[in-house]
Amino acid sequence: MNAFYNKQGVGDVLLVQLTLEKPDKIHTEQFGDVTLIKNDQQEIAGFNLFQASDYADLPEGQPVEVTEALVTALQNALEKNGVSHTLEVDLTPKFVVGYVASKDKHPNADKLNVCQVAVGEETLQIVCGAPNVEAGQKVVVAKVGAVMPSGMVIRDAELRGVASSGMICSAKELDLPDAPAEKGILVLPEDAQTGSPFEMKV
Repeated sequence: MNAFYNKQGVGDVLLVQLTLEKPDKIHTEQFGDVTLIKNDQQEIAGFNLFQASDYADLPEGQPVEVTEALVTALQNALEKNGVSHTLEVDLTPKFVVGYVASKDKHPNADKLNVCQVAVGEETLQIVCGAPNVEAGQKVVVAKVGAVMPSGMVIRDAELRGVASSGMICSAKELDLPDAPAEKGILVLPEDAQTGSPFEMKV
């Protein structure tokens, strides 16, 4: 689940995305302050919660962190508005420390590399175009489902015929202060713990 809130630009509306895939056709259904967004199979892809600040404590001018408290507040909001739907949410961290176990040249693109990146209990294949990526580095990985500071949602992708699950991030992409202007991923200290959450402090 991802949530987006911009009171100044959109109003007191929380936009909640429950699936990474956008429906080809959208069908809406209104229940009080809740507008359900469904696909052609009548599955709920997301919903808009109006008067959102009456239901949850939401930040102004920064990304909405999906926490257990927020999920509980949204579940209560759905129930108060007569929506019978149980939210099933993955609350595991989406920005984590990764270890680049290997780097191989992309078979179909000179400037891309195919990296195997350990992120704890799993290893992700990530296609990366950064000029400074190397095996043995500790890096920041945005896993599938992560919302970048720009608003872009990370999805499974295929880059020039090679599957890629996640993104190795630069300081600029993470919107970190004093991010260097030159292109390249953020390389973390060697003692960073693989699989641990990466806290984006601004």
